[in-house]
Amino acid sequence: MRAAALLGAGAALAAAAATRRLPRCIGRLGGLRPACSANATTEIKVALCQLSVGADKQGNLATARSAIDEAASAGADLVVLPEMWNCPYSNDSFPTYAEDVDAGDSPSAAMLAAAAADNRVVLVGGSIPERANGGRLYNTCLVYGRDGRLLGRHRKVHLFDIDIPGKITFKESLTLTPGEGLTVVDTDVGRLGIGICYDIRFPEMAMLYAARGVQLILYPGAFNMTTGPAHWQLLQQARAVDNQLFVATCSPARGEGPGYIAWGHSTAVGPFAEILGTTDEKPGIVYADMDFAQLAERRDNMPLRQQKRADLYALLDLTR
Repeated sequence: MRAAALLGAGAALAAAAATRRLPRCIGRLGGLRPACSANATTEIKVALCQLSVGADKQGNLATARSAIDEAASAGADLVVLPEMWNCPYSNDSFPTYAEDVDAGDSPSAAMLAAAAADNRVVLVGGSIPERANGGRLYNTCLVYGRDGRLLGRHRKVHLFDIDIPGKITFKESLTLTPGEGLTVVDTDVGRLGIGICYDIRFPEMAMLYAARGVQLILYPGAFNMTTGPAHWQLLQQARAVDNQLFVATCSPARGEGPGYIAWGHSTAVGPFAEILGTTDEKPGIVYADMDFAQLAERRDNMPLRQQKRADLYALLDLTR
């Protein structure tokens, strides 16, 4: 499932997408329902929109809206955008592009809500710089339902502060504040756990999501040209196979010139660490079909949860 070129989509496509059937949901007794709960097994089509991002915010919003429309017209039930899709990834850009979502002063949030409602998709809106709590800045992911209602908000918990001499140095903590909680969102395409980029490096977070019944963890992220080739796919497969669930990542496309260079390679992974869809560094959309019935099958085949040694170790969830 290689990336498809991003093409413009008009109102006719959005209207057509609005009439698409909801994903098939099969409850424990096999009955069909039009909406999905966390206990339902759901077959869904996921679209990971790998976008070109530049300094023109309005241009970035238009690019994102076009990609959402295209993904919906192709039958996607769940659409995902990249980390920091509305601005360049830099500490200089975050304060300038930051938006106050709660005050209603957020063109990015308004576009996401409208795109979700117009296309009747569940939308995981990558991340944007958010200004809140007395002027603090957060790396924030907004999740919208098919009706355009805000269902969840994840603020990046683990800030990207690294120093690899001769390779890359970046410290998000110079401008951003870490989030204070995990984010589980119940949608009609399933129970989703949200992380952002560096969050993927912390297995405890994914383990807690699995314990809370998450079926798919989504990580909008922008790995770089040093850590991307080494760890991007490895971490996704590790989080998926360790927790026997689905994982998907969505990166910006790789840009040219100075500044932060993203690795790209947006990817979807199944619970047996199989690659369901991926791409290269160029702009495009990755499509992947996911069947949550596989989760029970994999866990029956290999009952890791029942085999854990609670007499020797335990993981505490301090955020509930």
